[in-house]
Amino acid sequence: MQRILLTLALFCAASCLSAQSLVGKWKTIDDDNAGRVKSIVEITQEGGQYFGTVVELFRLPDEDQDPHCEKCSDDRKDKRVLGMQIVRGMEAGDGEWSEGSICDPKNGRVYDCKMWFEEGEPDVLKVRGYWGFVYRTQEWLRQ
Repeated sequence: MQRILLTLALFCAASCLSAQSLVGKWKTIDDDNAGRVKSIVEITQEGGQYFGTVVELFRLPDEDQDPHCEKCSDDRKDKRVLGMQIVRGMEAGDGEWSEGSICDPKNGRVYDCKMWFEEGEPDVLKVRGYWGFVYRTQEWLRQ
């Protein structure tokens, strides 16, 4: 009986932890344009850090359907946004991920980044890009 209870407790703990996993595909929501889905970013873990790559874009008919990061100033300069690694070097901390960066391909800027889940909402990821005291926070939805 104790083995069954122990197994059940471990299974429940594993389920709770996996629900809080950053790894997976996330819908990025445009906070400037009526909350439409802009892209799908897939977050992966490599060597203890987390990285996010744009795997799908949702463009309006009048927008460039194959945009390049013309304003980027690092290794992403003039690279296609589709397939671009926009999140780099995120590290797990106490209930959040930080120490990494996020690139906004629209303006080419790279910001320090912090990510976390709101209490009780494992499918809503808060993503904050900041530069000094200026920041912007988006909600990404688990796909």
